[in-house]
Amino acid sequence: MPRQLFVTTALPYANGNFHVGHIMEYIQADIWVRYQRMMDHAVDFVCADDTHGAPIMIAAEKAGITPQQFVANIAAGRKPYLDGFHISFDNWHSTDGPENHELARQIYRDLRDNPDGSLIDVRTIEQFFDPKKNMFLPDRFIKGECPKCNAKDQYGDNCENCGAVYAPTDLINAYSALSGAKPELKSSEHFFFKLSDPRCVAFLEAWTQDGKLQPEVANKIKEWFTLRTNPDGSTSEGLGDWDISRDAPYFGIEIPDAPGKYFYVWLDAPIGYLASLKNLLEKRGQDYDAYMANPALEQYHFIGKDIVTFHTLFWPATLHFSGRKTPNNVFVHGFLTVNNGEKMSKSRGTGLDPLKYLRLGMNPEWLRYYLAAKLSARNEDIDFNADDFMARVNSDLIGKYVNIASRAAGFIAKRFDGKLGHVSEDGAALLLQLRNERVNIEQLYETREYAKAMKETMLLADRVNAYVDANKPWDLAKKPEQETRLQDVCTVCIKAFRILTCYLKPVLPTLAEQVEHFLKIGPMSFANLQEPLAAGHVIGTYQHLMQRVDAHQLDALFEPPEPVKQAQDAIKTEAPGGEDMAPTIGIDDFAKVDLRIAKIINCEAVEGSTKLLRLTLDAGEGRLRNVFSGIASSYQPAQLVGKLTVMVANLEPRKMKFGISEGMVLAASHADGKTDSGIYVLEPVAGALPGMRVH
Repeated sequence: MPRQLFVTTALPYANGNFHVGHIMEYIQADIWVRYQRMMDHAVDFVCADDTHGAPIMIAAEKAGITPQQFVANIAAGRKPYLDGFHISFDNWHSTDGPENHELARQIYRDLRDNPDGSLIDVRTIEQFFDPKKNMFLPDRFIKGECPKCNAKDQYGDNCENCGAVYAPTDLINAYSALSGAKPELKSSEHFFFKLSDPRCVAFLEAWTQDGKLQPEVANKIKEWFTLRTNPDGSTSEGLGDWDISRDAPYFGIEIPDAPGKYFYVWLDAPIGYLASLKNLLEKRGQDYDAYMANPALEQYHFIGKDIVTFHTLFWPATLHFSGRKTPNNVFVHGFLTVNNGEKMSKSRGTGLDPLKYLRLGMNPEWLRYYLAAKLSARNEDIDFNADDFMARVNSDLIGKYVNIASRAAGFIAKRFDGKLGHVSEDGAALLLQLRNERVNIEQLYETREYAKAMKETMLLADRVNAYVDANKPWDLAKKPEQETRLQDVCTVCIKAFRILTCYLKPVLPTLAEQVEHFLKIGPMSFANLQEPLAAGHVIGTYQHLMQRVDAHQLDALFEPPEPVKQAQDAIKTEAPGGEDMAPTIGIDDFAKVDLRIAKIINCEAVEGSTKLLRLTLDAGEGRLRNVFSGIASSYQPAQLVGKLTVMVANLEPRKMKFGISEGMVLAASHADGKTDSGIYVLEPVAGALPGMRVH
């Protein structure tokens, strides 16, 4: 029976262009959506820009424009990416649209007015305030040490290292990411979604463990329902309540009956899925409420593993306790790395720029196929390897798949006026084998096991190519008495090519359209796969369907940006800094050196020395240290007072004629020792605090 599906991808934050990670997620979802449509199911596939929050507000302020204009400028650049990689969204909207304002406020009211008891609690809390910026700090602008795993430089709402969710005040050694100032605690009234309510806990324990999620994701979520240790040493059972409000100034949706209070962006962002759907249905003249009330409606979300918590705890609870349908499934994927696991970096020229890929004339369906050949149903990282990319595309798509049509179409056109012939017994057996794999291929697409689907399809292509090699149509063409057999063999190839194209169509939609035009048939689907191409059917003139990947294109794709290239060209081959690198050490050797951030409280010249300055340092240990440093040739004492630097804190104190030196500050200089080359004391960026360890 036809299904009604509502499918989304994660909303990209509207503060920059798409990166290849976005494109990977959109392609993964698009393949699944196209497969469902080929099964004659009805699918509404939507997304939107995530437009709210302090980062947008601050970025717009720096640009001298309104937040609305800022996100509109970002939105204007989305189309070339989506069209370029054949992403078939039915609607692209914005979380600042009127539909999202309306839905977010109503969902909040429904949570607040829940007939079994309100799930909204209003409390006065202590919140971090930036005294330099004169504003309460959003979670993402507070950084510090994770209270659970002690990872450094984590944001104020969740840890990217261990996935923990916490309050900003739980951070250790917190600092403002805006100004570097140590934030102050001030009282503010906030609104909380009571996830700790037994109703929420019971619902989420059941919802997350009933097969909706991948096993590895469900197992990870179990941790949030068990006893945990808080930073102060106390223990807590189960989920904590979720702070869903922010203070003005804030770009977002104002909370009903609470002037100056706004919804935290992660409350209204996923509601943007519903808002984009509502916007689409209203354009069509359909009733949104009736659509959502359909008991047969299925709802699916494709997301990255970095936002699992929001989509598998907060989002289903928000929907369920506001009286709305919860997702049938949340599909989680891993990250995309490049060339054997190297993290993408534009500055190092190791990124894969999607628009650059298209500008170089690289076929978008090469990338679609390559990602499909790597993606599975598991939450696993995948790697883009340039050599593997070229080998897979050229071997699979050109050498195995397209080659079938190119080897047969010419004979059909020239010798038989484009007409297909009858199929003999051996050819019919091969075609039956190919058609019998349909159910397996369908199931692999349905379960998002794309890599297996591509592998199975290419194994089928191998069978067809083995048939071609066994029958050698090029030899048959030399023998007039084998004319009928030649038409038979080539007809089998064309029919087999049609079946393989159908199996690949969710991944290669544009190429499939070209094949439909070439074969003079209607749109292929899994539902009409059994319909044969009858003897006498006339096909069109074969046009080359796909070019091979050129190694020069891949070289150009990964060529670093011009500033990086210029810097690389300027690097001298001689020893860096005038001296060779020291012998390799192990991590245990490095760990013996305790490097700490220190603040220079005072600095003065040393009487009787032309090289030394006396530094008084605060390393956050409740006392001051005296350190002598040979930097007098490059600094006047007043230049250093108040600055931060890096100090070797566990160096044995050294007795000098001028006094005791209790450490060493780090500075850079050229090995030739010439004073005109300069000495440069290391200075941490804003936000580092005295006592922080340098790892």
